[in-house]
Amino acid sequence: MQYTRLGKTGLQVSRLCLGCMTFGEPLRGPHEWTLDEEKTRPILVKAIESGINFFDTANMYSDGSSEEIVGKLLQELAPRDELVIATKVYGRMRPGPNGAGLSRKAILHEIDQSLKRLGTDYVDLYQIHRLDRETPMEEILEALHDVVKAGKARYIGASSLYAWEFATMLHLADKHGWTRFVSMQNYVNLIYREEEREMLPLCAAEGIGVMPWSPLARGKLTRDWDETTFRSENDAFGKMLYGNAGEADRAVVEAVAAVAAERGVPRAQVAMAWLLGKSAITSPIIGASKASHLDDAVAALDLELTADEIARLEAPYVPHPVTGIS
Repeated sequence: MQYTRLGKTGLQVSRLCLGCMTFGEPLRGPHEWTLDEEKTRPILVKAIESGINFFDTANMYSDGSSEEIVGKLLQELAPRDELVIATKVYGRMRPGPNGAGLSRKAILHEIDQSLKRLGTDYVDLYQIHRLDRETPMEEILEALHDVVKAGKARYIGASSLYAWEFATMLHLADKHGWTRFVSMQNYVNLIYREEEREMLPLCAAEGIGVMPWSPLARGKLTRDWDETTFRSENDAFGKMLYGNAGEADRAVVEAVAAVAAERGVPRAQVAMAWLLGKSAITSPIIGASKASHLDDAVAALDLELTADEIARLEAPYVPHPVTGIS
């Protein structure tokens, strides 16, 4: 495993972050394809054995059961100080006017609930899952600052904002002396590269760690264009992201297949190696429903694509409507 600093911080994280949306009780929340505790265990064991120390979940994943399962198993598998645990806040957790969002009330309530489910006194990285545009940015940032000063989070991060919004929040934190975001969790892969226009250069300039979600495009980069899985057939968010995919996207998938065949490696390794080769990328968030999925991700760390291969992978891309930001 390779390790790197998260942005300008002194925190060392594995070059791969294990995304934990796959883990959770299937009957809790909207994702019937999630894995319960028994099925999650071998994947977390393999992750720890592979040297992954970075784990990302969210309060809303499977109605909190992702945090419960991940927290319980990680306590059994590794000392807390060796782990970097990240979670997120924003989504609806209960009925009523204050059951979602990023008000001070919501943030201060939800951090305590997440810590309880995770079975830990603190999280290493506390992230806003989306931006609550009905709450003043100053209120959000000061509440997050207070979470850090209370010792409940070591760092804070953001996810899926417009670049101008992220830049504004960084400016406000500096202006008021509040804790600054150290990471951005955004949507980047060979099929969707719009973040390369503004967000990735902003993060590079500001020393922000970048943790892309959906690095394999919900698996579309790893299989034939028309091939489906149980998850792809039952993943409403995935259908929103890729439901209008065009011929250019198909051409990208075919380019990945061609390069992988020439190299004699799985397609997942090629798609992941392309992302890992971007200088702005810190730690892609990998989703794994089988322990074997981790093998390809780890192998991608040592796969160096040539300039010609990168050009072939990138050539079919066409601009896309901005998506993944709600």
